Amino acid sequence: MPEELPERQFNIQTTPEIMMGVYSNFANVSHSDYEFTITFARVDHEVEEGEVPGVVVSRVNLSPRFMRELMDAMQDNFSKWQTREGIRDLPEFPGHGESS
Repeated sequence: MPEELPERQFNIQTTPEIMMGVYSNFANVSHSDYEFTITFARVDHEVEEGEVPGVVVSRVNLSPRFMRELMDAMQDNFSKWQTREGIRDLPEFPGHGESS
């Protein structure tokens, strides 16, 4: 019978500036044979003509294995968010949950 590995806890350090995060409303994903790169930017969608101005706020390189794990975690969290939002947006029916 395989031996169970003990649960590991992470102790990740950060700064208040990093914890604050950055805002992004645009992302570009690219890849090579060895890694994926996600470039996050903030762009001005209000420009009606010509080039859309923007600024890169972060760029992250990931191994293919970590990219798969990230996609799975994002799908799981998005699904949970959708379920919660769907419950919140259910129509209320007269007489349901009301005292007469």
